[in-house]
Amino acid sequence: MSRSKPSKKNASRTRDQYETFPYPARQAEDEDKRLIAGSPGDWGEVVHYIFGGRDPGQNGAPLRILVAGGGTGDAVVMLAQQAQDRGANAEIIYIDLSAASRQVAESRVNRRGLKNVTFVTGSFVDLAAQYGPYDYIDCCGVLHHLPDPDAGLRALTDSLKPGGGMGLMVYATLGRTGVYHMQEMMQRLSAEAAGRARLDVGKSLFEGLPPTNWLKRNPFVNDHIQGGDAGFYDLLLHQQDRAYRVDEVYDFVEQAGLRLQSFVEPLRYDPVVYTTSAPVRAKLAGLSSRERCAMAELLAGNITKHIFYVVKANNKTRPVEISGREKTGKMLVQGQDLSVMVPYLGRIDGAKLAASVAKNAQIKINFNGFSLTRALPPASAAILSRVNGHRSLEDIRQSFKPLPEIEPFYVQVAALFAVLSAANLMFLRHPA
Repeated sequence: MSRSKPSKKNASRTRDQYETFPYPARQAEDEDKRLIAGSPGDWGEVVHYIFGGRDPGQNGAPLRILVAGGGTGDAVVMLAQQAQDRGANAEIIYIDLSAASRQVAESRVNRRGLKNVTFVTGSFVDLAAQYGPYDYIDCCGVLHHLPDPDAGLRALTDSLKPGGGMGLMVYATLGRTGVYHMQEMMQRLSAEAAGRARLDVGKSLFEGLPPTNWLKRNPFVNDHIQGGDAGFYDLLLHQQDRAYRVDEVYDFVEQAGLRLQSFVEPLRYDPVVYTTSAPVRAKLAGLSSRERCAMAELLAGNITKHIFYVVKANNKTRPVEISGREKTGKMLVQGQDLSVMVPYLGRIDGAKLAASVAKNAQIKINFNGFSLTRALPPASAAILSRVNGHRSLEDIRQSFKPLPEIEPFYVQVAALFAVLSAANLMFLRHPA
């Protein structure tokens, strides 16, 4: 696969691109109708994957957050609004090269009346340290556009607090088959063209592609169809763009002195879900976590971007998981009794999920065209209908009539959590 070589010229073109085509295209008035939320950066995910279920902003503790390469503002708006909604003492620093993109992001923040954001125009590689250190850094879809992504990630690591973490997204190679063919063709046809002239050539080229072309046959990328001119340019005409395989993501993270906590969604990076062959599954069971994730990417074929959370290599905090204590058998989360934990749901309507699960005690999960069904324990719908983000699991148990026995109830909770947390639908938080 051909890629553009890193250069100052390409870096300048990247800045100019986003001045002409701020990406993604957004309108401030749309903030009246919806909040765009997603991964990475949704605060419930951040608490789960980076802070082990302990919200560092609870009880009014100050938080410092960096949105590195904030673009037109999806991440900064989400983080700022969520911080305001939960009454967090958070200051969010937005840094981006493009003044045009910043203008869009700033108008969206102002439309919501949010007062917890500081806007900075420039390179986060040069400026991040001036405003840090940070509890959390969000860098989504940016590092792969830098002339030196490794140096960029190291600069962010240097600005991170010892107990903090980052949510990152970089492009995935296999799911973007055809994208880099298109970019290479554009370099051969019109390497020096930029702005509208480059867009016109690119659209003419795309419209004339034969049906056998890999991009035409790839149903997993669609920004060039649904994202307007900015989406078309960003996907197909970018001149500073690289993608990563799973193994490359691990190397990328480790060279910066970081540890990969988890890909999102974890279930999507479990190769077992993609095969029904018993001999193959047996071989997969013996692989390391890194090898399993790499196999999942190869098997799935539809992963177009890698979303993942990282912490510093010497940070011992792990994502939330339920374990048992050897002598008593009591279920624990990071050494604390499971019963006191507070369950909360991801970006899903709890009532609708409970109603769906009530029909047949199972859930259907779709990952970009790949669907799988998971069985859930009998009490799942009743438990889900009681999850409101404030009640502890023991409060939920106590609300049942008749009162369930302790051990069977928490066995079902553990089974429910295992499925839903792997799909990024359910999390557990330690009490304040």
